Amino acid sequence: MPDYRIQRFRDGFALVYWRDGQRHRHQLDSKDARGANLEAPGVYAILTKPQGKTVGELWKAYCQDRRGRAVVGTMVHTWKSMADQFGALAGDSISIADCRAHTSARRAAGIKDGTIHTELGHLRMVLVWAQKRKLIDQASYIERPPKPKPKERHLTRSETRRLRDCASVPHVRLFTVLAQTTGARAAALLDLTWDRVDFGRSLIDLRNPEIKVPHKGRAIVPMNRDARAALLEAQRGAVSPYVIEWAGKRVQSVKRGLREAARKAGLGHVSPHMLRHSAAVHMAEAGVPMEEVAQYLGHRDVNVTRNVYARFSPTYLSKAAAVLEYDDLADSRERKVQ
Repeated sequence: MPDYRIQRFRDGFALVYWRDGQRHRHQLDSKDARGANLEAPGVYAILTKPQGKTVGELWKAYCQDRRGRAVVGTMVHTWKSMADQFGALAGDSISIADCRAHTSARRAAGIKDGTIHTELGHLRMVLVWAQKRKLIDQASYIERPPKPKPKERHLTRSETRRLRDCASVPHVRLFTVLAQTTGARAAALLDLTWDRVDFGRSLIDLRNPEIKVPHKGRAIVPMNRDARAALLEAQRGAVSPYVIEWAGKRVQSVKRGLREAARKAGLGHVSPHMLRHSAAVHMAEAGVPMEEVAQYLGHRDVNVTRNVYARFSPTYLSKAAAVLEYDDLADSRERKVQ
């Protein structure tokens, strides 16, 4: 859907659009509806083209152009740490020294390299976008600290049960059960509404129909016994469209509640993503084919799943390892094959 509308105005048509929270109207040259619809896109592009070249102006323009995407919500917070260092700089004049100064300042504030890598990655993304739209001549090179290796820790099956038992707050317990049984991302579960829970077919549709822009994959997954029992109990007391609710409203985050449950269970730090990761590991450990694990997780490319989880399979490289045995038993097997 375009971010404008066309209305009759005086003896012709006008383009009506919103910018910076204000309504604007521009008279079109066309005198008929068909001509106005053809003229409007070009006029709108000219009227709303960003004018500034500073990082602050480009960042704002990018967020406006990409609004509705999940990354823009994150970039609102990212900008708070970037504005002082980069806001007034031209997008094509950022130096490596500027990037290193930001990295040093953030490290001194106790911020980890993973977060700094993301912040500077958002900056690079904005500048590349600006270059493609010819808002700047050349996107500056953005130096980032190396991306840390992902944490490998996952919960065992017994730790998973212990965490669930210690999640005493209803919405935290429900989230924990669903995260463990669906392998879904936290955002997908917090978005989940009752109209996408199909008790008749025992399916949970994690796809949010209101999200119209590309986002990380979400799947339709079976409802196992644990999930069904938890959902039926929650539905009896539901007072909002959202499956995971608190005081009749959508829950924005379960990090604090999950942290408290993990403390009670003696598990140390447990993040929402760790529950997804653990579910995938448990499937792989049980010998579930990588294609099924990928579909369960909503991965579009099964190779992404294989790269992370294939090594947890009980048959991982077992045939290759058997070939590399050189004892008497291996020799006898080779003679039988021959």
